[in-house]
Amino acid sequence: MDLLSDIKRTFNEGSALTRLIYINSGVFLVVNIIGVALFLAGHSNNLADWFSVPSNFSDIIARPWTPLTYMFLHTGFIHLLFNILGLYWFGKLFLYRMEGNKLLSVYLLGGLSGAVFYVISYNIFPVFDSVNGLLLGASASVFAILVAIAFYDPNNEIHLSFIGTFKLKYVALFYVLLSVIGISATNPGGNIAHLGGATWGWFYIFQLKKGNDIGSGFIQLLNKIAGAFTGVFKPKNNLKVAFKQAPKDDYEYNRLKKMEQEEVNRILEKIGKSGYDSLSKNEKELLFRQGKN
Repeated sequence: MDLLSDIKRTFNEGSALTRLIYINSGVFLVVNIIGVALFLAGHSNNLADWFSVPSNFSDIIARPWTPLTYMFLHTGFIHLLFNILGLYWFGKLFLYRMEGNKLLSVYLLGGLSGAVFYVISYNIFPVFDSVNGLLLGASASVFAILVAIAFYDPNNEIHLSFIGTFKLKYVALFYVLLSVIGISATNPGGNIAHLGGATWGWFYIFQLKKGNDIGSGFIQLLNKIAGAFTGVFKPKNNLKVAFKQAPKDDYEYNRLKKMEQEEVNRILEKIGKSGYDSLSKNEKELLFRQGKN
């Protein structure tokens, strides 16, 4: 029970990155536990097929949820591990520069872009004429995050164990080229999806630098959908009235202003280390008030 309480607490209080990691890990556990139960019952385990993106248009129409569910589904522990590690490393770099809502939109829309590239490629290129494939995994979303932060902060240097220090733009370029080369190898569908995710990551930051957050509308829609479900069960807060006593003199006023500025500096430092989503409700309200002054 303590473990479940800790998981629930860290999920609720954690950043968007923490929640994405939890969701990917949780889906992996649930799918595999159900798979074991099906095996013991003597049934075939094709559960993953129902949540993976099929390459055939008619199958997608029959399973329209798959372009969203596939990006949280993994075939095995190693598949999950590498995607979780990539998500963690590049997601942390992303949160050093931008807030969690942007990370979530890049992850989800990058995954959708990967699915679009995959399905279109399997239906226009002759090499895939007789192939009925399935796409699953978070790698297209991870590529979207990697390319997004690399395009946003290209000269940021990261250290790779046993290799050395490289600028982020070269790391992203290496993985993109690796995916291009890998299309003719063992995993053409996955590598095509990587390029779809990478394309979205680049396009998102390209628009963001022009002042257009093209993922914000999608996140607002998700928040409204989530609010429609949670609002039914969420009790209304009681009305609270609060007041502040005015400072008695200039000395007291200056002292309070200095304390408030020190608190703002601490909050800004916290954002630099852990991202905006790590802030408490009171800390966010303080920043909002300061921004209006």
